[in-house]
Amino acid sequence: MTPQILFNILLIITIAGFAFDQWIGYLNTTTWSNILPDALKGFYDEQTYSKQQDYERVNYRFGLFSDVLSFVAIMGMLIFGGFAWIDGVARMFSGFAILQAMLFFGIIAFASDILSIPLDVYHTFVIEESFGFNKTTPRTFILDKLKGWILAVFVGGGLLALIVFIYEKSGAWFWILAWACISVFTLFISYFYTTLLVPIFNKLTPLPAGELRDAIEKVAVRADFSLKDISIMDGSKRSSRGNAYFSGFGRKKSIVLFDTLVNEHSVDELAAILAHEIGHYKKKHVLKGLLSGIMQTGIVLFVLSLLLKSSLPAAALGSSVSSFHLSVIAFGILYSPVSLVLGIVFNVISRKHEYEADRFAIGLSKPGALAEALKRLSLKNLSNLTPHPWYVYVHYSHPALLQRLAAIDKADTL
Repeated sequence: MTPQILFNILLIITIAGFAFDQWIGYLNTTTWSNILPDALKGFYDEQTYSKQQDYERVNYRFGLFSDVLSFVAIMGMLIFGGFAWIDGVARMFSGFAILQAMLFFGIIAFASDILSIPLDVYHTFVIEESFGFNKTTPRTFILDKLKGWILAVFVGGGLLALIVFIYEKSGAWFWILAWACISVFTLFISYFYTTLLVPIFNKLTPLPAGELRDAIEKVAVRADFSLKDISIMDGSKRSSRGNAYFSGFGRKKSIVLFDTLVNEHSVDELAAILAHEIGHYKKKHVLKGLLSGIMQTGIVLFVLSLLLKSSLPAAALGSSVSSFHLSVIAFGILYSPVSLVLGIVFNVISRKHEYEADRFAIGLSKPGALAEALKRLSLKNLSNLTPHPWYVYVHYSHPALLQRLAAIDKADTL
């Protein structure tokens, strides 16, 4: 294979990926309807449903605009040798491979983030604001950006430096040692996510004693689930959307409720939501997801290690000097079709897990509580009620609301 052939393959993959994403996105627009689904009549009103449809259309147009800009940028970088130019800039500043890689990816990441700020501002302070979601102040927005950059430099940069160091020193053992390091890092973050990372951006407050805590602890006891930490997160400082999540494992298990969720739902509904999250743990979905992610990382690093031995990636991107970072860029594009397929497979598994967690929650919560909670979440978040089946298949990690309600109704009658 010649560098020109590889370059053509990179172009074809980039164009095909963009075309596929736009086709799937367009299909999703064909299922928009002004007719409120029967299953939600009496819960949604016509005005709210019309607002949801408007929200879907606005976000589709915004997403299309953002995708086109990203596509033009990546095509420009490929066609005009942008990656090779940044590689040259990095080499001007340092002769060490680790620093070259950090400068290379740092320049790309920083430039990309700076260019995306106008889009982020418009989405947050115009679109989200106009539909009543945004609670972010300019000060919070700026602080989030600064904190994100600091984390990227010290955590992301540190991990990148370690990976490049391993590559430079280990030879054929690179992918195994890098896999081990990334796996340890992944486990560490999974274990300490709520206690170390979340407080950087949000305030966590222990759920006080009362009716809600009693209901949650009752569900945990019935599920034989050891639970020490139940926290309220000030999600309302950025958005009116509600959410809840479970993190950690072993003795570090914790459940976090957004304050917006607590304010919008009844105690029975919140208990059902938490029963669903406990269901993920009891069904070992969390462990399976963690292990499958680690396995996928190992496969990615093994394939990458094969490409790193070749000078073709750098030449295809316009550079006369081979490097770790240019090979990673080429690999990222080449691997994207595989990543798409794997993403679809993992989404299928994830939707299956959601159904299983729902069935688990039904057995621990009051009749109808979970269905009411899901309807209220959808109503509050203006979720798409009629997504195209193929769009769901490709992009949704959770089942669409109507399919999920139908499965819950079926489970309730058994």
